[in-house]
Amino acid sequence: MTARPTVSSDPRSRRDGLGWVTRAVFGDERIALTVGGPPPSGHRAAARYAVVPSLARARFLLPLGAPRATAASLLAYNALRPRKVRAVRAVLGVLARVGAIDLAPFPRLTVSLPVEVAADEVLLAGQLGAVLGGSSVYAACGVRPPDPNHKPTLQLFAPDGRALGYAKVGWNVATRALVTAEAAALRELGTVTGVPDHPVAPRLLAETAAGGQVVALVEPLPPAVRGVAAGAPPRVAALLAVARRGSPPEPPRQLNGSPFLVRLTVEAERAAAGSPDGARAVAAVTALTRRHDGTAVEFGHWHGDWVPWNLGVHAGRLVAWDWEHSGPSVPLGFDLAHDAFQRALVLRDEPAVAAALAVDAHLDRYGAELGLGPAARGLVADAYLLELWLRVWRLADAGAGWNAALHPALLGVIEKRLSG
Repeated sequence: MTARPTVSSDPRSRRDGLGWVTRAVFGDERIALTVGGPPPSGHRAAARYAVVPSLARARFLLPLGAPRATAASLLAYNALRPRKVRAVRAVLGVLARVGAIDLAPFPRLTVSLPVEVAADEVLLAGQLGAVLGGSSVYAACGVRPPDPNHKPTLQLFAPDGRALGYAKVGWNVATRALVTAEAAALRELGTVTGVPDHPVAPRLLAETAAGGQVVALVEPLPPAVRGVAAGAPPRVAALLAVARRGSPPEPPRQLNGSPFLVRLTVEAERAAAGSPDGARAVAAVTALTRRHDGTAVEFGHWHGDWVPWNLGVHAGRLVAWDWEHSGPSVPLGFDLAHDAFQRALVLRDEPAVAAALAVDAHLDRYGAELGLGPAARGLVADAYLLELWLRVWRLADAGAGWNAALHPALLGVIEKRLSG
């Protein structure tokens, strides 16, 4: 194996977002990365990127070498982006389309390989191009601050600017689990057809595992997809369709003895094995069972991250993506609860205690449309919050660290609710 050359400008040595993204995407020892200079001796350039807007404030790796692909990586799905980001990308996209992006003062990152090494052997974009039938692929990648829960996502384009797909990269224990879960969910959703009101989900094109990474290659969203307004009311018919997947409604059953409660109990006990917080979660499961003993609800699937920024509309149909937290056998109404909690937490920057109250209000307003009476709404709210804390614990246990917005505050909110 050829040793990685020593290059002082290699961004993989950085501790910021550019560092972790380049380590995840260009991790093979044979790949050399240079900024603002030629490839090392014995290497040939395999790809070039503009680092936008700078090395210190990197937000985007923009592929160079095919103007239409460069433009498409800036303009595709721009309607889903915030207004300021959309405006900047529109200007850069016009420059890229006419081949003038080189006039912009962005640092240039060169990806190079030893002359004897093929691109589809070591480069993720090359491997994905082979999966796509030998296509020449240009990969754009966003750059976010370092976070063990973040997954690099490559947007793949053909030289003529056609979108070919998205590739999510699971690079550690936490993100590998999420990427694997989404691939399984999309594979199963591919069998769900002809269900009225069920949102369209992108197809899974391929799933690969190599070099400690798991990669899910997903088909591109429809080019004309438009975002769902952050303040739009929930689409209850779509939530029901996701929960039931074309099957008749399940007869309501009590929480006690349900597969959901069994799983919740097992996970809380796992958490308790290594954390005092887990012991508190076990007590919370017991309190949940005691408080809602005898309350019956319908169980079904859920999307798991049903929020406006994971939804769009195309040709009159709802489109939903990011299914990595999807799963079966949860109380009907979990997606409605999650929608309310995340709107409060993320969009309005409210603390966990206020977000929990938003769940109650959302369920009181829309729960009847899901067939949820007052007792069932209380069960759904309490059970959802405990499910969410266990998700936070799972990610922390897998090495992603605790979500400071939810821990330890959320567990305290749950305990207070269940003690009343």
